[in-house]
Amino acid sequence: MYAQMVKSTGLGVKSRDEMSPEEARFQDRIDAGDKIEPKDWMPEGYRATLIRQIAQHAHSEVVGQLPEGNWITRAPTLERKAILLAKVQDEAGHGLYLYCAAETLGVSRDELTEALLSGEMKYSSIFNYPTLSWADIGAVGWLVDGAAIMNQVPLQRTSYGPYSRAMIRICKEESFHQRQGFDIMMKMANGTEAQRRMAQDAVNRFWYPSLMMFGPSDKDSVHSAQSMAWKIKINTNDELRQKFVDQTVPQAHYLGLTIPDEALAFNEDTGHWDYSEPDWSEFYAVLKGNGPCNDERMAARKTAWDDGQWVRDGLLAHAEKRAHRTAAE
Repeated sequence: MYAQMVKSTGLGVKSRDEMSPEEARFQDRIDAGDKIEPKDWMPEGYRATLIRQIAQHAHSEVVGQLPEGNWITRAPTLERKAILLAKVQDEAGHGLYLYCAAETLGVSRDELTEALLSGEMKYSSIFNYPTLSWADIGAVGWLVDGAAIMNQVPLQRTSYGPYSRAMIRICKEESFHQRQGFDIMMKMANGTEAQRRMAQDAVNRFWYPSLMMFGPSDKDSVHSAQSMAWKIKINTNDELRQKFVDQTVPQAHYLGLTIPDEALAFNEDTGHWDYSEPDWSEFYAVLKGNGPCNDERMAARKTAWDDGQWVRDGLLAHAEKRAHRTAAE
């Protein structure tokens, strides 16, 4: 989900004969499982790909607060309000960790935000769908955060050290988020008939957008090969999507909810669940800005950015004042 349409710089994976001596030594470190640190030499394509992937991840964490923050004041109990508030706060923290990781690559947080607001950078397509009921908050936790964890756990082994280390804490907190969502869905699925219908409706609407979170099919994901050669990505899109389906279908059966896919069937030969592909035309339309909530999400981010200008100005003025004072001592 954090590499949706992230393009690697260059024309593809280089052979050993095409690599410069520095690139060959760098690839040897990658192949040996070494972590690359900010001051280490790295190909510009590696740096650029990391900046775009980490930034897209950070933007997704921040924008991901919006569909859930919408329900904090409307949660059904005080306990649910407190849990959801903690979760939204976690997402803000995740964005902070990731922006800091991106900054180690020589790009500022301001530059990344401006790239988002200009449309140059994206965030995960899933956050352009609305949360229409309280059950949607359960579906977001169970399905959306479940898909996110499937992406994030391998990123703990990604080759760039700051990104890898940030993911360790993020994964721990995301596992709580998934359990929170599953708990909501379990309460709804075992509640009144109206609550069960609400839970099923949420699954019906979030199932395919959740499958889209892993990005396009491997046959259409032309830049994955380079990212995997550099171990920025550890698994392919289809590998992660299949793992998500295999994990989630039994959970849906436990809840007594139906996955909205008539072709869904367990394949005895492969040991996996066969499933229908999402509507990829919808995926690309959402990424281009034509989803249900694209305009709303971007407007919220722009308002927050503009309204926070005085805070950034104050912090910069304070930092400059301290620097002058330190220089005078």
